[in-house]
Amino acid sequence: MLIGRSDAEQDAHEWVTDSLAAARSDNKHADGDDFNAEGASDQVGSGFDGVAITAGSRIGNHCQISRKDIVVTRRANLVRKAGRKDELGYQIAKAGRELKRDLEASLTSNTNAVQGNTTTAGQAASYLSWMRNNSSRYNTNGGTDGADPAALVAGFPTGAAAVDAVGAVITLRAMSETDILDVIADAYIEGGDIDTMLLHPTLKQKWSQYMFAPDATNAGRIATQYQDQGKSPSKGATALGAVDVYVSDFGVIDVIPDRFMRTRDVLIFEAAMWAISYLDPYQQVNIAKSGDSEKRVLLVDWTLEARNPDSSGIVADIDNTAPMVFASTEIEP
Repeated sequence: MLIGRSDAEQDAHEWVTDSLAAARSDNKHADGDDFNAEGASDQVGSGFDGVAITAGSRIGNHCQISRKDIVVTRRANLVRKAGRKDELGYQIAKAGRELKRDLEASLTSNTNAVQGNTTTAGQAASYLSWMRNNSSRYNTNGGTDGADPAALVAGFPTGAAAVDAVGAVITLRAMSETDILDVIADAYIEGGDIDTMLLHPTLKQKWSQYMFAPDATNAGRIATQYQDQGKSPSKGATALGAVDVYVSDFGVIDVIPDRFMRTRDVLIFEAAMWAISYLDPYQQVNIAKSGDSEKRVLLVDWTLEARNPDSSGIVADIDNTAPMVFASTEIEP
């Protein structure tokens, strides 16, 4: 799994985030002093004057029940089928894979948290609901500007979700290396060690095409597509046409396509700072037989744990049909 795993103990799952104090260049003390305040070397012998420790920020996310319902008739489970013997077993395995795909799509959607009850389905806030600091969004002329999600409400992202930019003429903007670099730098300054960039396969192709054939303002990273004949040229050449690793000023980043995420977002994050938290893990529930069929339910009760949202970022409002460019595209010309 790309991100971590943890356990939730209630439907309103909470955890604590904390940050280091700002680095001080004046943290110096005289030999033999009586533990004065940090940096106050001129107060020798005046006594200890420490800084009170403050608790971290308590934040959380609501759990979401996701499920797949399966019905297989008696006859469907009996008749001979091409490629499989057990129809019920096949459908259970298929639904299990589909359920995991549903979670992945939920994680990368643009949804806020909703507290569930007996009439309202609980909803886990997605990655986008935590991106209110290190973000690059589109500012349009006469349209709707992209906007960060609303501030946390009592530590939970239950306010308005992020606003998708809609331009008056130009709907979206081209993916920009400058904007990606700015988000990486912002996250690093906040303490993050970015190691992953997640984007839709169409944008992944734009990324690789740009690295091989840059625009007029950028000399590019890779001069030509490289063909490796290997030790046995008769077996065919191998052409390199993808860029899967990016070495930034702040670390090595894996560039990974995700077929389930939106075509307009580029997620830039430190994988260790995110986890799926399970209130109840994947399980199969047998439904009482009420007719000429077998019924099963696959379900999971989960949420997304953002261990330190400021360690990550997003480049949003991307046009997946436009070639990638070097210059920033945050402001509509």
